[in-house]
Amino acid sequence: MKAISGYGALLMALLPAGALAGLPDGFVYLKDVDPTIQTDVRYATANNFVGKKVDGYRAKKIVITRRAAEALKKVQADLKKDGYGLKVFDAYRPQQAVSHFMRWVRDRKDQRTKAKYYPNIEKSTLAGGGYISGRSSHSRGSTVDLTLVKTGKGEVDMGTAFDYFGPESSHHSTKVTAEQRADRQRLKNAMSRGGFASYHKEWWHYTLRSEPFSRPFNFPVE
Repeated sequence: MKAISGYGALLMALLPAGALAGLPDGFVYLKDVDPTIQTDVRYATANNFVGKKVDGYRAKKIVITRRAAEALKKVQADLKKDGYGLKVFDAYRPQQAVSHFMRWVRDRKDQRTKAKYYPNIEKSTLAGGGYISGRSSHSRGSTVDLTLVKTGKGEVDMGTAFDYFGPESSHHSTKVTAEQRADRQRLKNAMSRGGFASYHKEWWHYTLRSEPFSRPFNFPVE
């Protein structure tokens, strides 16, 4: 590979974060900020509540605002002290993906993922029940869906799977064990110290309190 000249290196340093990767100013790939954080980009596969690859996810990559990525790096370092870490399922979500979710909700005949993701509630209630919306904080780039992993043991059992729609996924659910509630609280405490606010209905969902953007984006994840 040809070495980068001093001028070229200076030019690269002056470019906005994410510019070389084709990302809007202020966005980065999470792996470039902290490669120790695990990822599992479900929406780039068929392993999700829609049952197919979601519009806008062209690669198994986590895109996020730089500010949120730096905050997650601090959370990761905090958790590491006790032998834990993070696994991120989703962060920035294109508006086209949000629209895909809404089309899926309206298709009442498609019930193939019901047993796994919403066995005890009707699909018709998901949009009005606080689980799926035509507008998502994810599209602003500073909201993340994530869980805990324990060093050498993989994902921590949080009582329900990611994207399980139902009261069992609430932070205050009494339908999970005391140990599972404690692990949810461990994640919540670490994320709060890192500057993130929780969403009461989904133990995995957090938004950076000082998020840099107030508008949604629609560029693809690639």
